[in-house]
Amino acid sequence: MLPFDLRIAKAALAAKDERLARLIEETAEFQIEMESMDSPYEALMESIAYQSISGKAAATIFARIKALGTNGRPPTPQEMLKFRPQKLRKAGLSGAKVLAMKDLAQKTIDGVVPTMEQAQKMSDEELVERLVSVRGIGAWTVEMFLIFRLGRPDVLPIHDLGVKKGWSVTYGKKRMPKPKELRAFGERWRPYRTLASWYMWRAFERAGYKATNKISKALARKKKAKLQPAKGLRSKKNRTEARRNPEKV
Repeated sequence: MLPFDLRIAKAALAAKDERLARLIEETAEFQIEMESMDSPYEALMESIAYQSISGKAAATIFARIKALGTNGRPPTPQEMLKFRPQKLRKAGLSGAKVLAMKDLAQKTIDGVVPTMEQAQKMSDEELVERLVSVRGIGAWTVEMFLIFRLGRPDVLPIHDLGVKKGWSVTYGKKRMPKPKELRAFGERWRPYRTLASWYMWRAFERAGYKATNKISKALARKKKAKLQPAKGLRSKKNRTEARRNPEKV
């Protein structure tokens, strides 16, 4: 059950944004299937396992990690800290993910990572501040936790590729917005930015990859080239992130 009135939320967004109103009218009814109410520790452990690899490979690795626990549950924080790194590497985790899971376990024991009961009483800002302190956990991962685990109504994932491209499709732009630009634009959607984000995802899916692949990245501000000493100019490597998840461990 959604923790907000969908009818009121849709009406509020439609009244503020004509383009979004049209998208709401033309798109299937908003629905978010709340994922199982695992503890934040377990949910974030799964998120770490899934980062930067295919879903199929991640599911296999996470199943191996779960098998190290008891009663069909993932290892407890105490168990995780006792495991030798080699044991976790053998299950398929990278060295960085081993460190991330152990840091998650330690911060759960220390009380930095809250219980589900505590999380439900905390504000979005408090949860983001606490959870991003865990190694390998960024704002995007926490935002997905807020949306799909807690059902929070006012979350805007400004770094999410699907949301950014959906915005470009909806508002007829040939480029993606910069995160700051999307955040500022999204102020009109408060307090139902989760709902607006969901419709941006639908716009992205409806347009199809052939159309959305033509949308360019946000234009970077041009900087004047500076003359360097004899060493010359240093080149920067371009990185391409194939997954929607903008975070890597």
